[in-house]
Amino acid sequence: MSEQVRVGVIGTGMMGGDHARNLADGIRGARLTALADADEQRARRLAGEVGVADIYPDGRQLIDSGAVDAVIVAAPDPAHAALVAACLDARLPVLCEKPLAPNAEAARALVARQDALGADLVTVGFMRRFDPGYQALKQRLVEGREGALLMTHSVHRNVEAYPGQDSSATITNSGIHEIDVLPWLSGSPVVGVQWAAGRASSLISERHDPQFMLLRDAAGALHTVELGVHLQYGYDVRCEAVCERATVELPAVPALVEQTPVVLNAGLARQTFYPEDSRARFAAAYRSELAAWIDGIRTGRRHPDAATARDGLRASAVAEALVASMNQGGSPVAVEED
Repeated sequence: MSEQVRVGVIGTGMMGGDHARNLADGIRGARLTALADADEQRARRLAGEVGVADIYPDGRQLIDSGAVDAVIVAAPDPAHAALVAACLDARLPVLCEKPLAPNAEAARALVARQDALGADLVTVGFMRRFDPGYQALKQRLVEGREGALLMTHSVHRNVEAYPGQDSSATITNSGIHEIDVLPWLSGSPVVGVQWAAGRASSLISERHDPQFMLLRDAAGALHTVELGVHLQYGYDVRCEAVCERATVELPAVPALVEQTPVVLNAGLARQTFYPEDSRARFAAAYRSELAAWIDGIRTGRRHPDAATARDGLRASAVAEALVASMNQGGSPVAVEED
C-alpha cells in the first residue's frame, strides 16, 4: 500500500482521543478520516479539534462505511471483542487497546477467527514494548552481558482507580501490561502464577488495593509485580531485572516528552515529580506503536515488537489464572496452554 492509510478511531474518550490527536499531528503514511462514539457531543468536540468530518454513532457503522482502511478500537473494554470480530469480517487491520477480550475463551475465538481468514490483521495495544526504557532493558537481556535473567521486580502505581471496577480489574485492566511485557522481556511465557495481598488501603472500598502478583516463566525466572491503582501520589512504573552478574532497571522517573523531571533537594528533603497517568509517561511509546502499526499495514511486514492476537490471548489466560488465584485465597495456579 503506497498511499496513505485511512484510519478510523472507535471511542473518543481518553485513549481514543490521544490516538486521534497523534494521527492528526502526523504519523507517516496515515490519515485520520473518521470517528465513532455513542456520545455524539464528545465525538463532535474531538472531530472539531482534529479536523475530521465523518462521525458515526456506532463502531460497526464506521467499520462498514468504506471510509477507512484500518481501525483503532479504543471503546470500553467490554466492546473490544465484538468490534475486533467485525474488523476481521471486514478484513480491516485493527489496533485494539488492551485487553483484546474480556476472557481467554473470547480471545481464543478471535485468534481462531483470524486464523480461518489466513490473514494477520489484529494488533493489541501493549505500548510498553515500544517504550525506550523497556526497549533498552530488553536489549541488555538479549545481549546477555549480565548473565542469565533470574528474576524481575516491577511496580505499577496509579493516582486514582477507575470507578465501578472490582479487585479483578486491577489484574485485567492494569496488571495486564506487566503480564504482557515481562514475558516479552524475558523471552519466555508465563506458566504459573500466584496472587497475594496484605493490608488494604482505607481510601478505596470497591477493590483490594494494593495487590501483589507472582509470575513464573518457562525458563524458571520469577517475576514479582506490586499493583496499586489508588495511591494518589503519582503514576509510577518501575522494573528491575536481576541477572547473574548485575541488575538492570528502568530509571525511577524517566524523561517525559517535552518535560525533563527534576529531583529537588531542599529543606532536608528530596522531592521528584511524577506524571498523572500513563499518557504522559508513555507518550513516546504510544506514538512509536502507532507508527509501527501503520508501517506494518503499508509494507505488509509486522513490526517484531507489535503484540499479536495470540499475545492478547496469552495475556488474557495469565490474567484469568491470577484472578482464579485471588478467588482461591492466593493458591498457586498453572496457566492453561494456548
